[in-house]
Formats: sequence, structure tokens, C-alpha cells
Amino acid sequence: MFEDLYTLSVPLPEDILKAKGGGDYALVMRLIDKKCADPCLPEALRKRLELEKIISAQVPKEYPYTEAEARELLEEKIGPVSDEEWQELFLSGQIDWIYIKGVLHFQDCFLSNLMKTRTDLAERAVKKGTLPAPSKGPNLLDETIRELKEKGKLTLHYHMRSTMTVRPDEQHEGKPVRVWLPLPNEYAQVKNVKVLSCTAPACELSPADWGQRTICMSGVPGKDVFSVEYSFDIVSRYMEPRADQVSAWQPTFDTGESLPHIRFTSYLKALTAQIVGAETNPLLKAKKIYEYITQHIRYSFMRAYITMPMITEFAAAGGKGDCGVQALLFITLCRIAGIPARWQSGLYTEPGDVGCHDWAQFYIAPYGWLFCDCSFGGSAWRKGKTERWNFYFGNLDPYRMPANSEYQHDFVPVPKYLRYDPYDNQLGEAEYEDGQVRRNLRSTHHEILEVSGADALKLCPSGQDKD
Repeated sequence: MFEDLYTLSVPLPEDILKAKGGGDYALVMRLIDKKCADPCLPEALRKRLELEKIISAQVPKEYPYTEAEARELLEEKIGPVSDEEWQELFLSGQIDWIYIKGVLHFQDCFLSNLMKTRTDLAERAVKKGTLPAPSKGPNLLDETIRELKEKGKLTLHYHMRSTMTVRPDEQHEGKPVRVWLPLPNEYAQVKNVKVLSCTAPACELSPADWGQRTICMSGVPGKDVFSVEYSFDIVSRYMEPRADQVSAWQPTFDTGESLPHIRFTSYLKALTAQIVGAETNPLLKAKKIYEYITQHIRYSFMRAYITMPMITEFAAAGGKGDCGVQALLFITLCRIAGIPARWQSGLYTEPGDVGCHDWAQFYIAPYGWLFCDCSFGGSAWRKGKTERWNFYFGNLDPYRMPANSEYQHDFVPVPKYLRYDPYDNQLGEAEYEDGQVRRNLRSTHHEILEVSGADALKLCPSGQDKD
């Protein structure tokens, strides 16, 4: 089913759209089953409907709260919320919702999203004592950027461990499970990758430069441990590309569509033309796209990517998206503008703060592949950190574990079932012979065991300020 993801660009029949819009997902399922019983149904539409069944089963799980429940949770966090304030949050799209059988329901992470993106609400939670006060110390990213500019290059050596645990109630009476965990992809800024240990009885590594690199482990949950230790180096080089030094000839690789999400729709082409205007220099065109995304696309946690038929148009029309959505939009708009662009993702690996993160690369001759982190850049812009905002166009900090160089890329070995996230991989996947282990029935823990090799680490152990 992985190879059928392109069919998400196939339009849904009107009756299914009506049922989905009203939140009657049971009716969606019945309509799909009825249509798929037709032997004359076009094959592309059949595959699209089969994917829609997976989407329709997942979406309601991500919106568990009624309006009353959501508002009560917010008031528990920050204190009284007026009707006008609640309506403003709702109408401005700062809390994600859907209809389920005609009743408003709100996303499971709406509260943490507000605490991350609304400083005023977070301050009220701090005052109420329901949220810790932010660090007042020096900022690690700013200090690291300063040192990287001074030295021109910083190298970090990481020793990390990743472990997946299957919940006891999902351990199927001694039946074996296959687990895929991300590993560093040895390319670009990643060097000297070594897999140091694997605790499971059977382990299989994908090639060192595979588009989404993993280690696949097999064993019995409850009996076997699914853990891997590895080391790698990150080499960050500071670049100051100049528009007047850009080559007249530019390559054409990585400039095409990749359905369903990297799609050159009429709207995205019109948006690109509006952003770029009369500019012809590819470096300045890419900078204009970066400026637009960091200043106009609001950071927001997202539901599972598999539930979104077209991520890039969602972001461009709705004006919001998380790090991966913003990176994918940057890649798509760059490609429409004729600028090679590609994906990079994995983990943000600041000492004491490991988390999932996505960003992008774009190619400008004679400089080669440059980095772009719209999420970190947007955070810097909103906080008035102009130097940091400029840095993340063309450069990247060394606190990264890049595992994925390709978007929408299969694993080795290939899973039997469609992954929870078929586009990206930071938390891994797991499956039994008879089905997938759902995300809420497993957990992944990434640990930094040791970091060495850069003076930047001496500056500040924490205090990061990012999206």
C-alpha cells in the first residue's frame, strides 16, 4: 500500500466528502465498501478509497475532546477564559477541530500546542503554577551560532541509544514483533556512523546511505528488549552564500513533483509567483520563500500526516504547520521556482533535549547543498532574533541526528503493513505478522549518552529557544 500513496491526489466522490465533512466516519466506511464492491471501479480510485478507510479510522482518535471538555482543560491550565477569548482562539485557527457526527471535537494536543505557540497563555499558566517558568540563562543556539561563525566549523561526536517498548496489553502471547528504529544516515553533515550494539535476537541494518535508514529488530515483547546504541559525528560548517557569486548555470535535479504532497497545483504555482515576483537569482528566490514561510506560516502541532491528503496546500491555504509541514512547503515552492530542494529529518539532539524534527536542503551552484530550517527560523523571527533568523537560511546548528534524506521512502526490510507515518521516520514503527502495532500502544525513547568534541557545549547545558 506504500506505493499507492500517490493516489491521495485522486479526488474523493462527493457523497464521501459530504459524510466526511459532517464527521460521519461510519457512513464513510459504508460508502467506501459499497463503491469498492463495483468490479468496474477505476483502480486508482479503488486504491484511494482503501487509503481513505485507513484515514477515516485514524482521524476521530486524534480529536477526543468536546468543546466543553477542551475549554475546561484550558481553564484548568490558565484560569478563567471568557467567551470572547475562546471564540478568538477558535476562529483564528489556533485550536484544531473537526466534526464528529455533527459535533465539534478538539485535537488531543491542542493544549500543549497553545502553551508552545501563545506566549501570553503560557505566562498565565506559569503564574497559575501549572507550567514551569522558562529558563532565564544564556541561549545555547545563539551562543553556538556565534561560535560557529567565529570558527567556521564545529564538530560534535554523539553516542546515543534508542529503545522501543511495546505496551504490556499489546504483547500478543509470545508472538514475535518486528521493530524499526531510525539510525543516522551517513551523508551530508553526518560522518563516521557506527552501530555499537543491538539487544534484540535478530537485527538487520539498511544501507548506510538509505533514504530512511533504520535498524530492524525481531523478538518477543516482554521477553526481548528492542534497543540500539550508535555513534556518529556531525560536522557543521558556516556558509555565507552571496547572490553576486551564484553561477549562471544551475542544476535541474530534485526539481520535480512527488505525489501526493510535492504537487505543483495552480494555487501553489500562483503563490510561488507572488512570493518570487520578478526575481531571477535562485539564491534570492529561495530567500524570499524562506521569508514568506517564516513570517506567514504559524507553527502548530499537526495530526498524523497520513490523515492529510495534501500537506503543502493545507499549510499554504491555512497558514499553519509544524516543522515537517513547513519544510515540505519550502521544498515544494523551491521546486516550483526551479530550485533543487530535498528533505532532511531525524532528531534535534541538544544535550538534555532530544526530540523529533524536520528541516530542508536546497541547492545553489557553486555552493552546493545548503540548509534551511523554517521552523527554527520562524521562532527566531517571532522573538525578534534577527541574527538567528538569518542563520537558518543556509546554515544549521550541530545539534542534529539526520536519519532521513528522502521524504516518503520505504524501509529495508519493507514492512508488511502501511506505516503509521509513511512519509517520515523519527519514532520508528512496529508490526506483528497479523497487523501493525499502533502508535499509542508503543513508545520510543531516544537518549544522548555522551557528546564530545565542540567547545560550544561548554557554553550552556540548556536554555534552548526553538520550535
